[in-house]
Amino acid sequence: MRRRSFTGSSIAALAFAAALPALAAPMGTDDARHLLARTGFGPTTAEVREFAMLSRDDAIERLLAGTRTTPVTPAPAWAAETGPLRPTPAATATADDRKAFQQEQARRGLEMRAWWVQEMLATPSPLAERMTLFWHNHFVSSQQKVRVARLMYAQNAALRANALGNFGTLLHVASKDPAMVVYLDSVQNRKGAPNENFAREVMELFTLGQGHYGEQDIKEAARAFTGWSIERETGAFVFRPRLHDAGEKTVLGSTGRFDGDDVLDLLLARPETSEFVVGKLWQEFVSPTPERREVQRIARTFRASGYDLKAALRALLRSPAFWAPEQRGVLVKSPVDVVVGALRQLELSPPDTRAFALVAIGMGQNLFAPPNVRGWPGGESWINSNTLLARKQYLDRIARNDAEAPPATMKTISTADAMSAAPETAMPETPARDAAPAPDATGANAQAARITRGVERGLRSVRFDAAAWLARRDGATRDARLESARKLLLPIPPQLPAAADADAATAVHALLLDPAYQLR
Repeated sequence: MRRRSFTGSSIAALAFAAALPALAAPMGTDDARHLLARTGFGPTTAEVREFAMLSRDDAIERLLAGTRTTPVTPAPAWAAETGPLRPTPAATATADDRKAFQQEQARRGLEMRAWWVQEMLATPSPLAERMTLFWHNHFVSSQQKVRVARLMYAQNAALRANALGNFGTLLHVASKDPAMVVYLDSVQNRKGAPNENFAREVMELFTLGQGHYGEQDIKEAARAFTGWSIERETGAFVFRPRLHDAGEKTVLGSTGRFDGDDVLDLLLARPETSEFVVGKLWQEFVSPTPERREVQRIARTFRASGYDLKAALRALLRSPAFWAPEQRGVLVKSPVDVVVGALRQLELSPPDTRAFALVAIGMGQNLFAPPNVRGWPGGESWINSNTLLARKQYLDRIARNDAEAPPATMKTISTADAMSAAPETAMPETPARDAAPAPDATGANAQAARITRGVERGLRSVRFDAAAWLARRDGATRDARLESARKLLLPIPPQLPAAADADAATAVHALLLDPAYQLR
């Protein structure tokens, strides 16, 4: 019998063919849980089961193909308003007019925060909401300065519409967004008196990163952005040619009669921009410390795609580092991850999410109001003695939410945060039997206490049945179902020992309060 000979190419082909079944094999429960925890907010058992049957590549493609550009939760009624930003002109507004406006915007602000929490719970595409939140912390603006809630809502919608589209398009859209124009003082940037705030931040925080531009680049770019403003009668972006400096500028070594769009295109042409964005995506999805070579490799793919964000995210999620065992449980959950993730994983549906938006504030994340232009630093900065207490109070409260549960002591919501996020008219009326501290001269303490009681009522609106929940986990025995619950809730093994004979409520409660639950 003649022996068959193989060429080098045929051997390679056979090897590739032999590897195909392994590449297409279902990734299993652990990988599915890891992928969904990193790209969403607390994976549910049903989601993990579904994705466990897919290969890694198929799962990534399903996530990317299923992303939304619009929310499923109806917008607040006022979000579609198009009239003047202030009902009373500033020149004729009285002190009462200004106070009424501030209270109305604060009420709308809390409604808007609750709306976004509800969307995170309801969306069929958690990845779209995670990326919208990511860009909210990249292209930062805050209601505390912008003031007008409908501008903040419109910015949120614009970020979602472009969250996984083209970064170049997103950069142009976000830069001209009316909330951004107000927040970074573009309305004050005019010929002969340039304001450098936006020019500085678009280079340092949105594109190039520190060390890749000079002070003269900022000064020249600020001239290019002159004339960008908003129409106060409608809230729309407007370019005012009479306020624009049309003279010649030199930015990053290029010279011309640049306008703002030209400067943004110059920034997109720099390789540092793709590396900066990929580095931030790495910290969001993989680990706190980007691997330089991998970031550069993915950034090249990103640039070659014309700044397609799905191409960048696909390359990131396919990287060996993303799936490495040592990278699991290395990211600290944000307050939104804790609040929304626990509700999703425990299968709880609150009828009113205002209280849960306020709980996130108590943990240090006030949606639509990052602390400064750099946003929330994230990582280990999420955890300190006060915020860790707030996290444990929240998890303890919803895990033991029954009629006999003691009131939650949400003392970590500061008076200032409570007042800014929820005016007196924003929370349900307090029953007369509720005790309240004597108000101070401004009534702030009484109002904050009232809001705290409103949070408690909101938490009481959900009821968690641990025994029924545990019975729905995979496994034929109690121990098997408890192990399934552990794998769902924790990214790594528990850090605290659990009692072997604990009842269902105690066992689940212990998992939620384990330090590993704070990680993803």
